[in-house]
Amino acid sequence: MMDGCSRRMLLLGGMAAVLSGCANTRQLAPQPAPGRANRIEIDPQFRRQRVPYAGGEKPGTIIVNRDERFLYYVEGDGWATRYGVGVGKEGRTLSGRAVVGRKAEWPSWTPTANMMRREPRYLQYAGGVSGGPHNPLGARALYLYRNGRDTMYRLHGTNEPWSIGQAVSSGCIRLLNDDIIHLYERVPVGTAVMII
Repeated sequence: MMDGCSRRMLLLGGMAAVLSGCANTRQLAPQPAPGRANRIEIDPQFRRQRVPYAGGEKPGTIIVNRDERFLYYVEGDGWATRYGVGVGKEGRTLSGRAVVGRKAEWPSWTPTANMMRREPRYLQYAGGVSGGPHNPLGARALYLYRNGRDTMYRLHGTNEPWSIGQAVSSGCIRLLNDDIIHLYERVPVGTAVMII
């Protein structure tokens, strides 16, 4: 039979094991809810912040600077909100002007024919992936259009927050889930987008 001290030690030891199991689980598989999975260490420069803006684009415009790995939402009065982004690998990028032609919350995703041809590992997703925390487009997506047609490029969230600041995607621009939610709420369909 255990005395009171032994029981407390066993109870504390069991609690420590449970808590350490949670910590390890979070490191390997972060909670998918917006904000939860994005609490990883990223370079502070890629955190969302308000910055001075002296460019020529009018308020309400989105500017993506692929080389800098930043997206700017022009606010007016000399300011913009700057978001860190992940961009497309070399040769897999959209440039120039587009507009937000459609918006979606927890969008579904289907790899394009080109993606499946280049990387056969995407063939397993040919039937599409339903929206949700497991989906590569993350919490929200802004669909980029030109001349009324879908370019197949998106501004979207990501379930791989470590990729912010990197050139890793198949061409789309990815933001932390918290950041795409923030941008999504500010941007109507028809918003001008400039990718440089």
